Amino acid sequence: MRIDIISVVPNLLNSPFQHSILQRAIEAQLVEVHIHNLRDYGLNKYNQIDDYQFGGGAGMVMMIEPIDQCITKLKSQREYDEIIYMTPDGKTLNQNISNQLSLKKNVIILCGHYKGVDQRVRDHFITQEISIGDYVLSGGELAAAVLCDSIIRLIPGVLGDETSALTDSHQDGLLAPPVYTRPADYKGWKVPEILTSGNTPKIESWREQQAEQRTKKLRPDLLK
Repeated sequence: MRIDIISVVPNLLNSPFQHSILQRAIEAQLVEVHIHNLRDYGLNKYNQIDDYQFGGGAGMVMMIEPIDQCITKLKSQREYDEIIYMTPDGKTLNQNISNQLSLKKNVIILCGHYKGVDQRVRDHFITQEISIGDYVLSGGELAAAVLCDSIIRLIPGVLGDETSALTDSHQDGLLAPPVYTRPADYKGWKVPEILTSGNTPKIESWREQQAEQRTKKLRPDLLK
């Protein structure tokens, strides 16, 4: 899989891909992540990428021309399955979206900034608009990193145990059940006996019950 990220402040994206699971996935060549500085496509000697909005109002707007040039260059080199715009008014990211995107081959992610992008970019280039929540960040870089993490960890071979992702919260519409590790008794706080019984069918049944109970208590909206 290849992910191309277009950003006004690309240095914000360095750290997430240089550590832990994402770093190992890149080093193992299971995914390619390429970060593009939109200012490389900026206009005039100032590498301008934003301008005042028509009609007046506070806030600058990312211009269409630099974005067009960057996307057009990328598309001339390969075909892309999705061109995603990270924006607070997009569809809220969920596990199903991450599952679907993890199956794609080539994806472009455009990070919003300032007041957003010229609407014509959204009308003519973007295939999906995604938000990570009902709040506003300074830019789409952190949101893009969240999206990438949620996608890359699902690629076969990225996690040490490929079944691990299948038991995550939201994979089956429920929250994950509680988990425990050694010691089985710490300060009198004991692990449920069922988990140390070695009875796999009963353990799985217990986990299913716990997942349903936890979801009903913490996220009843998921059960509707």
